[in-house]
Amino acid sequence: MSEETTKTVTTVLLIAIFLGMIIFIALKARNNRESMLKDRAPKVAGEDELEGGARHPQRFDEPDDEALEEMAKLLGEESDDDEA
Repeated sequence: MSEETTKTVTTVLLIAIFLGMIIFIALKARNNRESMLKDRAPKVAGEDELEGGARHPQRFDEPDDEALEEMAKLLGEESDDDEA
């Protein structure tokens, strides 16, 4: 091959590689941006999964007397014991 042909082939090859890299970077940037926006979007009730849980969830089924008294106090209600 002549020197001119070698330069032309090399130039075309480098331009193709450069354009390929630009396309790759643009696609990667768009994917990263979409991913970031999705992760940072406001959570709507019911759409997000909460991790973890209570160790003994059955103990929260029925409130104990202390919890009932505290709720009555917060609501401003007098208990039957205090009125007597």
